[in-house]
Amino acid sequence: MPRRPRTHLDDVPLHIVQRGHNREPCFFAEEDYYAYLHWLGEALRETGCVLHAYALMTNHVHLLFSPKKAESVPRLVISLGRRYVQYINTAYRRTGTLWDSRYKSSLIQADTYLLECMRYIELNPVRAAMVEDPAHYRWTSYRANGLGQADALISPHPLYLALRRTAAARLEAYRALFRAHLEQSAIDDIRLALNQNQPLGNSRFYSRIARMTGERRQARPRGRPRSVKTAVPAEGQGGAGVLKDKSTLAPFLPPLTLQSAPD
Repeated sequence: MPRRPRTHLDDVPLHIVQRGHNREPCFFAEEDYYAYLHWLGEALRETGCVLHAYALMTNHVHLLFSPKKAESVPRLVISLGRRYVQYINTAYRRTGTLWDSRYKSSLIQADTYLLECMRYIELNPVRAAMVEDPAHYRWTSYRANGLGQADALISPHPLYLALRRTAAARLEAYRALFRAHLEQSAIDDIRLALNQNQPLGNSRFYSRIARMTGERRQARPRGRPRSVKTAVPAEGQGGAGVLKDKSTLAPFLPPLTLQSAPD
């Protein structure tokens, strides 16, 4: 079966997951997380992408960002992956691959799914039973988005900023989103779209993508009869360097926990 092509669009939020090869760990010590965040910052700066949320798990990574130009997405992933693998192979005197060969990606309709996707990403350590509160895990964007801690990597999305007028009220409103469980249906929708490299949104979003790309793109549960694809007219590296001061990266509290997460 041919691989589904990824869809990237200018200024449309994109959820990316990259897993360790054979789901093996890709982080082994605290220094590794710091190194990854450093190279992530470099890749964001070089490509002009803006990051809204992230989670660094033991054997995979979640990123939610908006690219100014769609073609910058593979450049970001390749640059970040290559630099981090260089670091790991040098630090641990190893050779070979670290990541699965293909990353998963899903375009996110901001109005309907952006905040749910942010919750999904930042609740990963909770679903994995690594912590009970997302604030207790070091390596996500929750402390920036929910607690107001400085994180130079994060650029708030306009929908996040629209939660409330003042920063304090905005943080409280965002934390309030985490008091209720993320519905299983939302988790299933996000996972299905990621696994199939398909967009996530409503019918208007799918129609917009169809007009821009010339084909229908929508995640479909396995086992459901497939409809006929309808074509529509289309409209119209850098190497390793010196790590920055750790104080400029994501702050953290509790001791490092090494444990694989389910998603």
